Amino acid sequence: MEINGFTPSEAIFNNPLKTDKQSSGVSFDSFFKDSLDKVNDKQVAADELTKGFVSGKNVDINDVMLAGEEAKISLQLAVQIRNKVVEAVQELTRMQL
Repeated sequence: MEINGFTPSEAIFNNPLKTDKQSSGVSFDSFFKDSLDKVNDKQVAADELTKGFVSGKNVDINDVMLAGEEAKISLQLAVQIRNKVVEAVQELTRMQL
C-alpha cells in the first residue's frame, strides 16, 4: 500500500522485542529486569559516594550530588513507567468486549 508517495518497509512492522531464531531481539522481561538493575546500580553507586564523602575520603561533593540526583531521577522515571503500565492494565481490564 502506498500513501502519498510513501511506501512503508517491512522493518517498521516487525516487533523489535520478539525473540525467535531469526531475530536477536530482547524479550520484554529481560529488558525490564536489565533496566531495573541499572536503576539499582545507580542507587548503590550514589550511596557508596555518599558514604565515602561522609567518612572523609577524597570524594568531590559535585560527584556526590550528581550521582544522587541521577539516582533520584532514574528511580522517579522507573516509578512513572510502572504507574503507566499499571494504568494501562487497569484500562484493559475495564474495557468491554
